[in-house]
Amino acid sequence: MSEMDVGKQSLAGYQARHFRWEVRDAIGWATLNRPDRKNPLTFDSYAELRDLFRRLVYATDVKVVVLAGAGGNFCSGGDVHEIIGPLTRMSMPEILDFTRMTGDLVKAIRGCPQPVIAAVEGVCAGAGAILAMCSDIRLSTPDSKTAFLFTRVGLAGCDMGACAILPRLIGHGRAAEWLLSGRGVPAEEALACGFYSRLIAGEELQKEAQSLAQSLTAGPTFAHGITKTMLNQEWNMGLDQAIESEAQAQALCMKTEDFRRAFEAFAAKQRPRFQGN
Repeated sequence: MSEMDVGKQSLAGYQARHFRWEVRDAIGWATLNRPDRKNPLTFDSYAELRDLFRRLVYATDVKVVVLAGAGGNFCSGGDVHEIIGPLTRMSMPEILDFTRMTGDLVKAIRGCPQPVIAAVEGVCAGAGAILAMCSDIRLSTPDSKTAFLFTRVGLAGCDMGACAILPRLIGHGRAAEWLLSGRGVPAEEALACGFYSRLIAGEELQKEAQSLAQSLTAGPTFAHGITKTMLNQEWNMGLDQAIESEAQAQALCMKTEDFRRAFEAFAAKQRPRFQGN
């Protein structure tokens, strides 16, 4: 192994314990798999998802991730019996460890270089709504219902970065209403607000998510990672700083082989075949 390979790893053989994970054609599929309970999260699945997305930074064989749920629902949030009940009996330091861990999952999803596509159907509530929110692209079926329902259980709407991220997706006023009311938002309304990119018939959702993922894996994946990084970093920049940072990022991409391949393909009137370097 060369020095440049240190830390790189394949995730094709990764065996997830608390959800389904498989890699097909450079697409990683993370599927929450407790359909009888509408795919709630547990302490273990939170932690394992966080660890998986951290490892994706070093993955050599995953170019895009699709996050989905089994059995016609996306995710019903934290499991009432396995998370919410125990939290009522924990000490403050223990609770803070938990809330920091859930926030770390959001940071890991946003921090991995791969575009993350949420394929949402049915129930998308609580922490499930957060998982959709922090993904890069959100597809949904027309019958989904999205609810940031934290206030319904006596908590603040400021959970796992919701007060930072959601207003940037749908605007401050709409975000305030969603987070304060905790109501279920129908798919058509969420689409109109810009939360979802497209609504797709239920039987076509997985196929459409795969098609979108395949189109991204065929693109300049190094440049996709730079794009995702800059979308995150420029939240906290002034315009002058953002323009300079983009100049540096684009200059970096102009030194890639994919940029050269694109020029040569254009000159030859062919489609470029990107390789991610």
